[in-house]
Amino acid sequence: MNAPEPLIPLREFKNHDLVADTAKPGVRYEKRPARRPDGSVAPGLYNAWIWLDNPSQYNSYTTDMVKGVILAMRAASNARDVNCVVFTGVGDKAFCTGGNTKEYAEYYAGHPQEYRQYMRLFNDMVSAILACDKPVICRVNGMRIGGGQEIGMACDFSVAQDLARFGQAGPKHGSAPIGGATDFLPVAVGAERAMAACVLCEPFSAHEAYHMGILTDIVPALKVDGQFVANPLVETQALFDAYGRIAYGKAKTGTALDEGKALMKRGTVDLGMLDAKVEELCAKILLTFPDCTTKTIEELRKPKLEAWNRNKEDARAWLALNMMTEARAGFTAFNAGNKDDREVDFVALRQKLAAGQSWVGSLHDEIQPRGAQRD
Repeated sequence: MNAPEPLIPLREFKNHDLVADTAKPGVRYEKRPARRPDGSVAPGLYNAWIWLDNPSQYNSYTTDMVKGVILAMRAASNARDVNCVVFTGVGDKAFCTGGNTKEYAEYYAGHPQEYRQYMRLFNDMVSAILACDKPVICRVNGMRIGGGQEIGMACDFSVAQDLARFGQAGPKHGSAPIGGATDFLPVAVGAERAMAACVLCEPFSAHEAYHMGILTDIVPALKVDGQFVANPLVETQALFDAYGRIAYGKAKTGTALDEGKALMKRGTVDLGMLDAKVEELCAKILLTFPDCTTKTIEELRKPKLEAWNRNKEDARAWLALNMMTEARAGFTAFNAGNKDDREVDFVALRQKLAAGQSWVGSLHDEIQPRGAQRD
């Protein structure tokens, strides 16, 4: 198929981009032809796709990647021929699992001034998503955890494949989810569910995320014998438990779980339906007045923006100082521990603090998992 012909501008445009080259390692920017709902190409119009391209580390964002997202969002926002933005990750394992813990542990841990500067970039990334002049769709191709959940919730729409997992990681790994989760989740799901998600850090399924109201749509991604099937590890209907609570999207247990795992092994992951659903949403946006759409999303972003702008600088300062204590310990444990033991000894930590032991000294090493290196 031949590429659509570009539109011929009727006037000479000024360039409002910050830099001539937006490319940064770990972030890809591309423009794909925009399509009408019937699938036909709209000549000269595009959807901008921004990819987190670090699949070997579950698309966790490095400092350079944060810069790349900022520049890509700005470029897409300024592009006169762009209909909307699709923000996604490479592969089928993860959209994003947050900040790159290797970089955190090996460079930022113990250096609050450095991390404060990094957090300026992170805040600018979230703000760039919230300030984009085009609707931003998060294509959730896999796990959306920690900071990945936060930048995903900054988007205007989210469409997920139903094997994806969601959640926060802050208090389990030495941080607080104040890069957006404590701002956005109460707005989207209410105070109680936000409290449980942010404090307990228990991951939840795409089906539960949809039921909570943080996803626009979900589609199956597991293909068995040539047919798409819903995530076999979760209950996918609104069932009531013994207390009368809706148990939509809860994990299966016992025999049902074993059967689900067996089905998973037989199948393959195919993101074809996810891409089709994203294209469908882009096509619906295409058939709207562009300025009216921009004004509408600006108004609907206000509850998130008000919370975000009120808290982001205080959050930045606290997160920087936390790199001297719990963040240093937590990120070291995650980076240096083995895959089955990446958390500090929380009980020992609480006991030592209750006894008056100082963070200055041996405490950091004493609470590390057995497999972690000592620094």
